[in-house]
Amino acid sequence: MTQTPADLLAAYDAQLRQEAEVSTAHGWHRHGPLVRAVTDWGGFVTYRDLEGAEGAALDALIADTIAWFRDETEVSSFEWKSRGHDAPADLPERLLAQGLVADPTETVMIGAAERLDVPVDLPAGVLLRRAGDDGADLLADATAASKMQAAVFGRDAIADPSVLVNRLIEAPELYELWLAEDEHGAVVSAGRLDIVPGTEFGGLWGGAVLADWRGRGIYRAMVAARARSAIRLGAVYLHSDCTDMSRPILERSGLVMVTTTTPYNWTRP
Repeated sequence: MTQTPADLLAAYDAQLRQEAEVSTAHGWHRHGPLVRAVTDWGGFVTYRDLEGAEGAALDALIADTIAWFRDETEVSSFEWKSRGHDAPADLPERLLAQGLVADPTETVMIGAAERLDVPVDLPAGVLLRRAGDDGADLLADATAASKMQAAVFGRDAIADPSVLVNRLIEAPELYELWLAEDEHGAVVSAGRLDIVPGTEFGGLWGGAVLADWRGRGIYRAMVAARARSAIRLGAVYLHSDCTDMSRPILERSGLVMVTTTTPYNWTRP
């Protein structure tokens, strides 16, 4: 049965928000409608909806969350992950008023994994592989991917490669890192696949291609390879928070926009 964007958004809200987003956290708890977590990279705030909180009640919820991360944890920052369809409409203004800073807005894309599992021709000399396959050194693979992504994004997409390596070793049924290398073995593209436990979803994260290699099918091939693996691991749908640069490629691959997401960040003074 063909599912509409509204159907996919409903599945996203039901399956991918709250606990599903903090499955790798060191610890988390509920505070009203919020799930507040401490992760390897800092604090994180998510929710399925704000249960009608608005005005002064919402301001108090934001202030309490800032105070909790500041006084009860040692994180240097936390992210409040908002979505474009969240209510109330003035949530962004209220977060900004209390000192949080917005990152660029990204588009949430979702599609059937089987639609992305298509053959894609790679440029001559380019090899696509899963990190660690055939005896490759996982840490070397993750470090090379991180450096390549930093060149593309201006920052490391893998904050600590050893953390990812531990996940790849401990739960290969949930986490994969894929690389595309040129004929000299240099990484020209990389991206992760994260299977979300207890859901029908896998996530596509960190996808990047060096500027000189774009427009040659590598990104689409990376998506297709991860889709094929996601199906093998039991996923029905794939989702991605994507930039304006990758959105057209994902749309051509069969993903559709269901909403937007904007992280709002607090940093310890």
